[in-house]
Amino acid sequence: MDKTRIVIICGPTAAGKSAIAAELASKFNAEIVSADSMQVYRQMDIGTAKPDASLRSVAVHHLIDIIDPDQDYSAALYMKDAIAAIEDIRSKGRNVIVAGGTGLYIKALTKGLFDAPPSDKAVRQRLQDEAEKTGLAGLYERLKEADPESAAAIHPNNRARIIRALEIYATTGIAASKLRKEHGFAQVRFKSLKIGITRERDELYRAIDERVDAMMKDGLLQETERLISMGYPCTLKSMRALGYKEICSFINGEYSLEEAVELIKKETRRYAKRQMTWFRADAEINWFYPGDKSDIIRAVENHLC
Repeated sequence: MDKTRIVIICGPTAAGKSAIAAELASKFNAEIVSADSMQVYRQMDIGTAKPDASLRSVAVHHLIDIIDPDQDYSAALYMKDAIAAIEDIRSKGRNVIVAGGTGLYIKALTKGLFDAPPSDKAVRQRLQDEAEKTGLAGLYERLKEADPESAAAIHPNNRARIIRALEIYATTGIAASKLRKEHGFAQVRFKSLKIGITRERDELYRAIDERVDAMMKDGLLQETERLISMGYPCTLKSMRALGYKEICSFINGEYSLEEAVELIKKETRRYAKRQMTWFRADAEINWFYPGDKSDIIRAVENHLC
């Protein structure tokens, strides 16, 4: 049986994925399935750079605003939800565009997830205690030595993923990145066209800075304060994401507002660099600049038609 054909728009933050995905959805009778690990959260709109009302009026978007900020979500749950969304879209006779910058979500959707070793509660607790006592930086440095490939794909402040990667290494003696490669991600559910959207580095960094400035103007500080007032503390996983974490640090008196904004820009540039490292490892991605619209449209047309 011929596999369902889908189009995947991926790439670093601020590259212009959302606008291109909406334009393609309008042109090719498609709906969009988000592949963004932060846009799943309700109430978190500005800091997650959700598609604005104009883009969401152009195309139906799935897997945005589906859980509260204090709920857990994972690549495994995303895989299940995204497959269900794709089946729903196809049942209506429409095409599917997956758009977002969370590489693990895209890999889970297109090639499945590897069977990770079960959690060892004692090892995990020891690592958590160590993080509390000596800080996360030491654990991250240890991960860079034990599993540099995983460390390169994990933000130095992502406590949960750092601890999980170290837990896997401690319990198996094998790097998580090696286990993933051995798994091979051989399960292929869809016939996918992967389109990567990127910009020259200076242009991308300028777009990131402009986006952060726009977020502040649109009320990122007020959004963060509102979330805290609703009972979502800064310690939540969702609230430790880019933008919210730095604004929380300002609210807690650790930085001035100007320092917090500059830190958001700096950390977002680093995040974009890690995204590109992840996506460049995927030889299936066809890379374009945002201005290459005619070439992108031609590639999608050849894939879907």
